[in-house]
Amino acid sequence: MRSGKVVLRTLLLMGLVTAAGAKDLAVVVNKANSVKTLSMAELVKVSKGETGKWPDGRPVTFVTRDPASPEMKIELQKIYGITPQEVAALINTANHGRTDHPAIVVLNSDEAVVKRVESTPGAVGVVDVYSITGGISVLKIGGKLPLEPGYALHGN
Repeated sequence: MRSGKVVLRTLLLMGLVTAAGAKDLAVVVNKANSVKTLSMAELVKVSKGETGKWPDGRPVTFVTRDPASPEMKIELQKIYGITPQEVAALINTANHGRTDHPAIVVLNSDEAVVKRVESTPGAVGVVDVYSITGGISVLKIGGKLPLEPGYALHGN
């Protein structure tokens, strides 16, 4: 029954996005992750590969889109605050010497990000709210979920 509620909530979120006409991002985690909320400062550290482990000891893997893709505009502005080229350099630095378990994984679609987060314990990713599925959990950022007033990753 719980997965039905998640799907219903997801559909509701999608309907609100359509009505609002704005793009919102969601921070999603693997279902096994016990973390339910992050501050914006914590999200920035995770997205830069500066957080190595979750409180339960699992390694953190940040999964994202290519920094040069147009879909990254909100993430670049609100999380990184730097250019796509600087993010690419940051990713290379964060992953240096970590071929067995990269800190940051770059994929080419939101669907690929969702699948990687679903299948990787400790994974966290950023996707458009349209990409949310019942196979992942949505984190609160600064105590708010996507589409709540004051949510940090609301697009214009």
